[in-house]
Amino acid sequence: MPFMVPKIVFLLALGFAASGWASPPMALAAGLAFGLLFANPFPERVRNVSRWLLQASVVGLGFGMNLHDVLRAGRSGFLYTFMGILFTMVVGLALGTLLAVKRKPAFLISTGTAICGGSAIAAVGPVAGASAEEMAVSLGTVFVLNSVALLTFPFIGAACKLDQSQFGLWAALAIHDTSSVVGAAAKYGVTALAVGTTVKLARALWIVPLTLGTAMVRHAKAKVQWPWFIALFVLAAVVNTYVAAGAGYYPWIAHTARLGMTVTLFLIGSGISIAMLRRVGYRPLLQGVLLWLIVSSTTLWLVRAGWIRL
Repeated sequence: MPFMVPKIVFLLALGFAASGWASPPMALAAGLAFGLLFANPFPERVRNVSRWLLQASVVGLGFGMNLHDVLRAGRSGFLYTFMGILFTMVVGLALGTLLAVKRKPAFLISTGTAICGGSAIAAVGPVAGASAEEMAVSLGTVFVLNSVALLTFPFIGAACKLDQSQFGLWAALAIHDTSSVVGAAAKYGVTALAVGTTVKLARALWIVPLTLGTAMVRHAKAKVQWPWFIALFVLAAVVNTYVAAGAGYYPWIAHTARLGMTVTLFLIGSGISIAMLRRVGYRPLLQGVLLWLIVSSTTLWLVRAGWIRL
């Protein structure tokens, strides 16, 4: 009977995350609590489902977006993300050298912080020739910091009196994964959600050129994971803006997508275990923490000062 306890607790917590009663931070906290107390009973399924559910939820969120707002935020966000990625990669690699972090984990942690967290690491890692252990260390570092960001950013934004547009922009530029950007922005407000999601997806587009660039430097045969879900998100926004026939259903689709994102955050949290934290070690984690603090504090200052705005 004891071996059934983790499965029962997992399913109950999953039901809570999907019920609509759980906010994104609550769902993530429940996932983290589960992952630290129990061994995940469905590790492979959780990894696969969370990846596909994240992408489907992002597409569904497009049915709650106006295309003109998406294009405006995406056009402005593209320049900011390019500058931010360049800055983050340079600082991240310098920190990796300073802290004597192995070259490949240092590169992957910098990539995950600069672009799109676990998605960027998963795309670039194989092309960079990273081992399974190096991938696990990098993913573990990013996921831990992702969780911290989701739980703390809304409070910091409120304390700094950021408006919704400012918060959405800051979250998109400073939080690693799309799921946590959406979760934090949804907690802050509807406008923050629209801005955060759009700018974050513009940031995620840089997965492709960075993967190709890494392959060219290593003379490797690139297998680029094209982020097709971003194009589908834009298509959903087009439908929501111009196709009136199904207008009554679009809010329901967007609402379901937000629930899907909340469930995704629970699943991601449930995959963070004591074993993962031990495997990460203090050097890569310290690199990730310092890099993230530099990026988040710098972008917060620039957003508050009005140097970065939509």
